[in-house]
Amino acid sequence: MYLSLSSPPQFLESTLKPLQQSITVRFDYSVHFTHGLFQLHNPLLAEILAAEQTTQPAAVLVIIDGGLLSSQPQLLEKVTAYAEHYQQAICLKAVPLVVVGGEAAKNDPACVEQIQRLISEARLCRHSYVVVIGGGAVLDMVGYAAATAHRGVRLIRVPTTVLAQDDSGIGVKNGVNAFGKKNFLGTFAPPYAVINDADFLRTLGQRDWIAGVIEALKVALIKDADFFQYIEANTNALVKRELSVMQQVIYRSCQHHLHHIGSYGDPFEMGSSRPLDFGHWAAHRLEHLTNYRLRHGEAVAIGIALDSTYACFAGLLPAEDWTRILNALQALGFALYAPELGAFSEQPEHPQSIFQGLTEFREHLGGALTLMLLAGIGTGVEVHQINLELYQQAITYLKALK
Repeated sequence: MYLSLSSPPQFLESTLKPLQQSITVRFDYSVHFTHGLFQLHNPLLAEILAAEQTTQPAAVLVIIDGGLLSSQPQLLEKVTAYAEHYQQAICLKAVPLVVVGGEAAKNDPACVEQIQRLISEARLCRHSYVVVIGGGAVLDMVGYAAATAHRGVRLIRVPTTVLAQDDSGIGVKNGVNAFGKKNFLGTFAPPYAVINDADFLRTLGQRDWIAGVIEALKVALIKDADFFQYIEANTNALVKRELSVMQQVIYRSCQHHLHHIGSYGDPFEMGSSRPLDFGHWAAHRLEHLTNYRLRHGEAVAIGIALDSTYACFAGLLPAEDWTRILNALQALGFALYAPELGAFSEQPEHPQSIFQGLTEFREHLGGALTLMLLAGIGTGVEVHQINLELYQQAITYLKALK
């Protein structure tokens, strides 16, 4: 028998109105600066891991960038000895795992699956920790794996390159490459903590030492003229590997990047603007076109040179500032041109044209094309339309400089 109602119950609206839900979530994480992180007399990591533990030591997996072991062959033993020394705070759930280093870590889906499988086999929970030690690419890959296991296992990053310490390792993004596109797969997942150990920088090759400076130079160009002047005045000291100067550059870059993430109002990039990616639309494309022959920082240097030259040609950037920027890049040892930049630049629709990077950049952010350019040193300006012919002229100019 069915009950027939001549009118709907009072609790039912005749028109179902939309329900609106608003969610506010606060994230807090710290960026620490130290020396000798895995020396037994340094309790920093143990203290971080013990902060939220009451009776049991923290369950921890450690993932190590394989590229580190050639210069620091004792790292595995140091990590294990450190965990043993601080066993009241740390419980290693498996032998530290060594993974392939560099961009190869982000290009092979098997790397992500390997980390996720290890998290499963070690029976980690969302209150456990993955500690990743390595360069930016490995941090990105392991961060992506940790963020997608249990919808998020706590991640502690230990960046070991300048680039990772002053930019990529301190932010909220993780990702891997797919379908020929940089960071096509990824998450926004803030780390639990970041630990910058300056001692890791001592063993970097010169290319990686200098390549990392570019992200500090980038943030100075769009936000802080005084910081740019500091880098400009200390290019020789940076080239000569003066660690104290590099530490100052890293620290100030961290301040700017963290302030932007926390204060800009769009930490998870819901809009179409990404100011901190100044110079990056061409850089990401160049990395792919060169099959990652170029380091990320080297590609960004070319991207900054290109966008600065374009801005000058377009009447946005004063010629004096443009000259200072190119001079600083060259003083640091950066090339301002690569053959892949000019190849097919006169054929923007060619699949190997640099200008395909504009389309990919817009797709990655969504919405209208939004590029950060310069109106002066320390002053960024967003544009939504570009003059392709001026960009082609800028490429021709940079080619003539090489």
